[in-house]
Amino acid sequence: MAVYKDSRELDSAVKRIRKMEKSFDRARAAQSRLSKAAESFMKAKEDLEALRGYYGSEDWKKDFQADEASELPAELRRGVLSEDGIWDFLEENRELAETMKKLARELSKK
Repeated sequence: MAVYKDSRELDSAVKRIRKMEKSFDRARAAQSRLSKAAESFMKAKEDLEALRGYYGSEDWKKDFQADEASELPAELRRGVLSEDGIWDFLEENRELAETMKKLARELSKK
């Protein structure tokens, strides 16, 4: 006994399965990329916590003042002394955390 009643129904099933296979491939690839990115980000968690603690601390304020007074070596990278740069980075991280929470809720619904 045939599952599909005619060739049109079979063709429709084949088309549907091909479409779902493409969705499956894209979703698996995206999942793999996200998993690797999440793993990498978790490894950077200590760095993030260190930045949070440094920004606005007495050490940061002293370092900032030294930079303003041109006491630091000219070749020293000082992106962490940019008030907007580090604040923006920490704010973007907070927004990313909210996005990840939303994604987790959406993924766990079904």
